[in-house]
Amino acid sequence: MKKLYFGSNLKMYKNIRETMDYLTKLQELTTDLDRDEITLFIIPSYTSLDRASWQIDQNQIRLGAQNMCWEERGQFTGEISPLMLQELGLQIVELGHSERRHVFGETDEMMEKKVKAALSHGFTALLCIGETGEEKDFGLSDEVLRKQLKVGFFGLKPEDAKNLWVAYEPVWAIGVNGKPATVEYAQEKHHVIKETLKELFGEAGRQIPVLYGGSVNPGNANGLIVQPDIDGLFVGRSAWDAGKFDELIRDAIKTYKDSL
Repeated sequence: MKKLYFGSNLKMYKNIRETMDYLTKLQELTTDLDRDEITLFIIPSYTSLDRASWQIDQNQIRLGAQNMCWEERGQFTGEISPLMLQELGLQIVELGHSERRHVFGETDEMMEKKVKAALSHGFTALLCIGETGEEKDFGLSDEVLRKQLKVGFFGLKPEDAKNLWVAYEPVWAIGVNGKPATVEYAQEKHHVIKETLKELFGEAGRQIPVLYGGSVNPGNANGLIVQPDIDGLFVGRSAWDAGKFDELIRDAIKTYKDSL
């Protein structure tokens, strides 16, 4: 049985109190789940990270940051340094989320610098990739995904693969008005990603977890989790209630095990 990954990015939705209530409840609800079988992670807002890092057992719920500067210090007003995140004992840094790329103009070349900074400071780099609706309509999805991976992971070595995760989030499938990709489409693109990772890292590339994120919900989670090239689910608003996220996770695990 392969290890399954379940996580969520809380974006700019929960304040400190709400985040702590959520994380505390999620930890209590999922404490019986075998962490040798699953990895559970949450990426809260920056303002919540300090308290969460003190109060949440990261053996149970791994914590991450939503973004990070590629420089340790300097004249970068509003940015967060890798040294600042190290102080919090974080394990994961999310990089290249669609909103960072399309709202704030971050580029593949910036992702390359951020990924290298994350690895050099001991973090797991979670690189988010995905095509826009227009790119999909023009039949460019595969090329876009391959470019984002090749640039974002440029110059890395096979030994770096153990600290890399990928989240495939089609831009047209995420957000309030997102339309989930079909299970077949998601599997097809995950296969492209897996083949590209093998091209970049050799056999080590097969060990990089690739998660699907794009309007994951209780209605499609089970169909996604059993696909051969989908290693986990990066869940949006369906995960923001701890009880409902716990139910989604348990149902997906059971479905996956039943499929073996």
